[in-house]
Amino acid sequence: MDTVVNSDQLISKIERALDSMRPYLAADGGNVKILEVTEDKTVRLELVGSCGTCPMSAMTFKGGLEEAILKAVPEITKVEAVNITPAF
Repeated sequence: MDTVVNSDQLISKIERALDSMRPYLAADGGNVKILEVTEDKTVRLELVGSCGTCPMSAMTFKGGLEEAILKAVPEITKVEAVNITPAF
């Protein structure tokens, strides 16, 4: 596994990007948290609450969370979620 980046400024920018999406997640009983940012600038997220088991989590991640982070924090190269629920 890559070494984790410990940059408060980078984490703050990612958190601000996620904050723009959190009201929508919270409306459905969910949230998201940053697990780590690796040296290669990959952000690993965990969907929590109802978002962690929602069949729409892949769409929420791809169309909302990933897009918000990549747009707001251009130095990030990749966004991954560790617990996406596959759609059936």
